[in-house]
Amino acid sequence: MADDDPRCTANPRSAHDIHRRKLMALGAAAALGTTAATASASVAAKDDSDASNDTVEPTDVPADANCAVCNMVPAKFPDWNAQLAHEDSTRVYFCTPGCLTTYYVVPEQFDGPDEPIVGAWVHDFETRDLIDALQASFVLETDPDRVDDPMRLNPLPFVDESDATAYVEQYDDLDDDTVIPIDEFDLDIAELYRGQLLDENESD
Repeated sequence: MADDDPRCTANPRSAHDIHRRKLMALGAAAALGTTAATASASVAAKDDSDASNDTVEPTDVPADANCAVCNMVPAKFPDWNAQLAHEDSTRVYFCTPGCLTTYYVVPEQFDGPDEPIVGAWVHDFETRDLIDALQASFVLETDPDRVDDPMRLNPLPFVDESDATAYVEQYDDLDDDTVIPIDEFDLDIAELYRGQLLDENESD
């Protein structure tokens, strides 16, 4: 066949080669997709792992720690003490839930850092188990003769709102309005429980 024959410019295997190249390209794309999916799954797993590692947990109360509000020693009151953590890892300890909730309202009055509160724990009034204060229900108990507690006056934490409601139903001077979450504590309630200590800090 002459070199100048037009058929010499056409490769008889070109159609096959094109088909083969398409298959190779599809295979490569599928491999890349699998790799990308695997990488995405790996990143997601790492993110989940990092998130779980960032979970804030309560710690043992140091024997030499002082209550940030009243200066008593929280370790002496294992059924009543409480603790709190700021975002910068600052840990604060309290002898009672009354001191913790007062600090929660006005941490700046007790030398608290200018960082968000990311965790808080108190002891359930009935079980004495350590519970999440940010999820607890508090009874605004105001009769110091009903409960034998440190500081003589404290809001009472319950892990279950139903338990808090059952407590208030025992007394005519308490009702459902006296069961609140921690984010409803305000300066008036803090004054009710630790007013003298607040006044002392305001005058410093």
